[in-house]
Amino acid sequence: MRILITNDDGINAEGIRVLVDFASTIGEVTVCAPKEQQSAKAHAINIYTPFEVKKVEYKGAVDAYAVDSTPADCVRFGTLGLLRDYDLVFSGVNKGLNMGEDIAYSGTAGAIFEASYRHIKGIAFSTEINSFDSARIWVKKAYEYIVANNMLEHADLLNVNIPDNPKGIVVTKQGGAYYTDRFVEIEKDIWQQTGYCIHDNRHDLTIDSDATIDGYVTITPLTHAKTDYKAYEAITQKS
Repeated sequence: MRILITNDDGINAEGIRVLVDFASTIGEVTVCAPKEQQSAKAHAINIYTPFEVKKVEYKGAVDAYAVDSTPADCVRFGTLGLLRDYDLVFSGVNKGLNMGEDIAYSGTAGAIFEASYRHIKGIAFSTEINSFDSARIWVKKAYEYIVANNMLEHADLLNVNIPDNPKGIVVTKQGGAYYTDRFVEIEKDIWQQTGYCIHDNRHDLTIDSDATIDGYVTITPLTHAKTDYKAYEAITQKS
């Protein structure tokens, strides 16, 4: 199995090391990851300016490249640039959970959305911001759960969140707002966004944010499709 691995925290981040260590036990790994921090870049790509792609040594990978662009561009270079096919794209392990509406902003998730455009199945992994200890154990357990339940036969994209000391694994739906921001003027005409949690935990284990906060590894099937099929059917039935 050929696996392309990226992240949004940068090629030197601890989380991608965790993911490569696991992935190298199940397949042939190529790493294409951002040269620098690229969090919250979503599915952005760079189309106007050239950017550096430097081949580097990376233990556990057959090839590795530091890409001075976004996670989505890393996947694009790994496929369109290297002209290679892969069986899976792994993204992460992100330092910080990606749940609910925050998925839309996540560079970790953006990478697997790009994978789906390349017709490759993708799994994004994220964990608590303070430690990768649980991720080192539960990335493997989550992947084994995915395989045992044939989840990739039904879904092209999976989003995995790993809390500290998980109780188990549940399959969930995407929840709603988890964080929002205040805009703070830190000096004249210079503003900064500062995030704060607005999550209302109703302990619904079918929702990614509730279940993760309640101590479960959550696996959420995602899609990149933007068509509102309910609206489409309602409109076209009237025409």
